[in-house]
Amino acid sequence: MSRTAGGGPPRVTVRNARFQQWLSYLTTRSKRTKAGRFLIQGVRPLSLAVEHDWPLETLLYRVDGDPLSRWAKDLTAAWPGEKIGVSGELMTELGERSEAAPELIAVAKTRTRSLSGLTLRGSEREPLVVVFDRPSSPGNLGTLVRSADAFGADAVIVTGHAADPFDPQCVRASTGSLFAMPVFTAADPGEVVAFRDRQNRHLQIVGTDEDGDATVFDHDLRGGTILVIGNETRGMSAGWRRACDVTVSIPIGGAASSLGAPSAGAVCLYEITRQRSVAVTGGAR
Repeated sequence: MSRTAGGGPPRVTVRNARFQQWLSYLTTRSKRTKAGRFLIQGVRPLSLAVEHDWPLETLLYRVDGDPLSRWAKDLTAAWPGEKIGVSGELMTELGERSEAAPELIAVAKTRTRSLSGLTLRGSEREPLVVVFDRPSSPGNLGTLVRSADAFGADAVIVTGHAADPFDPQCVRASTGSLFAMPVFTAADPGEVVAFRDRQNRHLQIVGTDEDGDATVFDHDLRGGTILVIGNETRGMSAGWRRACDVTVSIPIGGAASSLGAPSAGAVCLYEITRQRSVAVTGGAR
């Protein structure tokens, strides 16, 4: 790593050890986990990470090519931590792009949240928690986090052996919602049920299943709800089926046999929001 003239921020223009370390955060989960670090790519994810006071460590900024935008210049000037200039060629690689190099990429710290740190909202609104059971795709996990954020959920809980929330695919798919929506981990359904039982209010556990007890449109979802979305291929585990108070299905047509997990989650979250909105305005369900 070289120093600029006049003692300015250091620069990386070759694939040195520091660059290889950053690259490993993109490609290797064990490296991210051991280091407790991951990369944030993209204007919206990086802006939301800053807005929500995510623990950020190093800012990488492009040092060649077109001049930086006003957004990039302002963020770089205000950055309180380490700043490193990186060549456009290396930024392209870190940004996982085939065309223009990104202006900025941040090295951030991971946050591992256990259910002991989850506090539900006050009595003015019914709680809504989304559970994703053993998601295998980081992109699907990020998409569900985005939907949970859009429809006002309190938190997302990821259970079992699951995709990494800090995988770059998850971060990108969430479009920054990962930094606004608390994501917790739990080993199994029993841990979530124990959390539910500790709450001083009723929370129904509602699972999604193509052979549900009722359709999502016919079941009352206006009260406190823990919505469970199953694995993309195998659906909910047997443990989750036992833990659910009720299961709901989504009526579909056409040639499709089912909806993908994040799509099913979005439909259910929309229906919960719709029912609660109707209840507030006094309309018919």
